[in-house]
Amino acid sequence: MSVDRIADARLRARVVSAEAAAALIQPGETVAMSGFTGSGYPKAVPVALAQRIEAFHADNLPFQISLMTGASTAPELDGALAKADGIAMRMPFQSDPDARNRINAGLLDYIDIHLSHVAQHVWFGFYGEIDTAVIEVSAIREDGSLVPSTSVGNNKTWLDLARKVIVEVNEWQPAGVDGMHDIYYGTALPPHRKPIPLVHGNDRIGETALRCDPDKIVAVVRTNGPDRNSPFSPIDATSEQIAAYLIEFLQHEVARGRLPANLLPLQSGVGNIPNAVLAGLGKSGFRDLSAFTEVIQDGMLDLLRDGVLSYASCTGFALSPQANETFKENIDFYRERIIMRTQEISNHPELVRRLGCIGMNGMIEVDLYGNVNSTHVMGTRIMNGIGGSGDFARNGFLSAFLSPSTAKNGTISAIVPMVSHVDHTEHDVSVIVTEQGLADLRGLPPRKRARVVIDNCAHPDFRDQLNDYFERASRDSYGKHTPHLLPEALSWHQRWLDTGTMKA
Repeated sequence: MSVDRIADARLRARVVSAEAAAALIQPGETVAMSGFTGSGYPKAVPVALAQRIEAFHADNLPFQISLMTGASTAPELDGALAKADGIAMRMPFQSDPDARNRINAGLLDYIDIHLSHVAQHVWFGFYGEIDTAVIEVSAIREDGSLVPSTSVGNNKTWLDLARKVIVEVNEWQPAGVDGMHDIYYGTALPPHRKPIPLVHGNDRIGETALRCDPDKIVAVVRTNGPDRNSPFSPIDATSEQIAAYLIEFLQHEVARGRLPANLLPLQSGVGNIPNAVLAGLGKSGFRDLSAFTEVIQDGMLDLLRDGVLSYASCTGFALSPQANETFKENIDFYRERIIMRTQEISNHPELVRRLGCIGMNGMIEVDLYGNVNSTHVMGTRIMNGIGGSGDFARNGFLSAFLSPSTAKNGTISAIVPMVSHVDHTEHDVSVIVTEQGLADLRGLPPRKRARVVIDNCAHPDFRDQLNDYFERASRDSYGKHTPHLLPEALSWHQRWLDTGTMKA
């Protein structure tokens, strides 16, 4: 006999349809929803809300909301609301094609901020009041506390600050996730803050469920739907080569005594290259590794299963369908090794610095001096957002940025004279890795950085062009500390826009 996931009789009496819950959200509201990289987002209410918005628009009535989440979500949330022209403002991170197209067409305002800043900026009042929170949970306990599902994100803040709350109870989520979460309630606003009592990455400092005033919960919706589980592409030769260079570098750092044999807590972005790095670590002889990161993807589950990774702390999952089934089938094993936190803790700069995290993130381009653009194509078109990469790049022990050396069938160089948009300045970037090699920028002044980046990371098709630019800039630049020819610095990007290639 199955157990009802809603154990609180008061809240069981508030169960309604998704349509009835969506009717409680009014035009112009600020709505905060759960969800982080396609996990733990509400599955039914956003779709019903999109249909409600479309009905308003059919009657020539305005209806848009300001939307906040933990990070990216899924087609049932970002996609449905974007297609309905239902979002006036979006923050802090997105990856949906429909939302992205509207942002880049100037039809949707988007605020891209560090993930560690979201909760505190909302608490500071920078975005006004939250009218409604829509939160997915895996269960409601008898005392009314809410067991999160496969992400935590900013849910604590949304529940604390929202005027009214809609809860989706998703029975697709494994009941065994109960006990995996660690919700810290010790944060405060300045000047009343206290040190966060987390000394090791696997310390538990909070509670296993979310608190919420039951009087604020205006509706409960039952759902049974999967997270967005997109399969990863097979690891290709380029990703393997990038991973090999980075792992060789980490082995060298251990040999030099700059890193312990079990490294330091790992942070990894999402994608094929990070998965290749994780797979490479599993084959390289490293053991007793740890992770203090935002997202657990397939590669980390494999390392936990194989005993390479002793624990992983995160705020959400990004699993393929096959990995998700593995997770569900072995939930008791993983519950002992995975800790899910609020993103204000998983990305907290002070914790990242104290633990000495090793950040491994992707990039769009890097310039000769180590400035990294991780968000904008040709400086103007947003891809996804900065996410948590800046939290770890600025504060970690090491910050590595990884990318193939070219894009768009070799017409774009990832190594450029000057980046068209800056997300991570040269001051926060330790290592650049492409399939051509690795540039260790630590301790190098700007001109020496340029030589290392060109020689080690640039594709041969663009290396002569980069050397020519740098040599002329070193001779003719107004200043010689960071040489640039300003009329030419962004000419590579304009050439691609005009001709379809950066090649001269």
